[in-house]
Amino acid sequence: MMAAGAALAWALWLLLPAVGLGAGGPPPIQDGEFTFLLPAGKKQCFYQAAPANASLETEYQVIGGAGLDVDFTLESPQGVLLVSESRKADGVHTVEPTEAGDYRLCFDNSFSTISEKLVFFELIFDSLLDEEEVEGWAEAVEPEEMLDVKMEDIKESIETMKTRLERSIQMLTLLRAFEARDRNLQEGNLERVNFWSAVNVAVLLLVAVLQVYTLKRFFQDKRPVPT
Repeated sequence: MMAAGAALAWALWLLLPAVGLGAGGPPPIQDGEFTFLLPAGKKQCFYQAAPANASLETEYQVIGGAGLDVDFTLESPQGVLLVSESRKADGVHTVEPTEAGDYRLCFDNSFSTISEKLVFFELIFDSLLDEEEVEGWAEAVEPEEMLDVKMEDIKESIETMKTRLERSIQMLTLLRAFEARDRNLQEGNLERVNFWSAVNVAVLLLVAVLQVYTLKRFFQDKRPVPT
């Protein structure tokens, strides 16, 4: 099952935009999601840059591995511990307002010495339109080209559509993570059921052979010895 989990993590890594790591340069300020394989006994940290006075929402789920749990911590750019959770399968946390700098998210699997975990997490920033871009677009359109439609109505409709589309994408991503976790859990249960079923069949066959052998020896010992 872990081989399948590793394959799933690699496939999702190719499809989903990853958040910035500490070793690389600062990533752009945008929403992002990432799925990775956390080895047994290891701790993995990620760094995400955030603007000042914004809203940052982070959500994580353990979608593969024994126990479906992991330790999670979230630290501010100043090193202040904002969130600390132990042995959790999922969690949602919001930081508002944010500080300018790199937030540190850590996932710890040190308590598990055998099982690796497949972890999905998502970062969502509040969608703020660039006022300069909006004003520049509004100035480029002459009043006579408006066709008697209010500019404010157009901008409000576009903003509403953009927000709903972003929320739809986020919900679909979360549903995909739920589906992956349920599928991994079902595959694990199937493997355990098949294994113990095979063990039970083997025990039944062994007991049957022993019974036949014992009865055969018993009747052989009762036969009279010829003189």
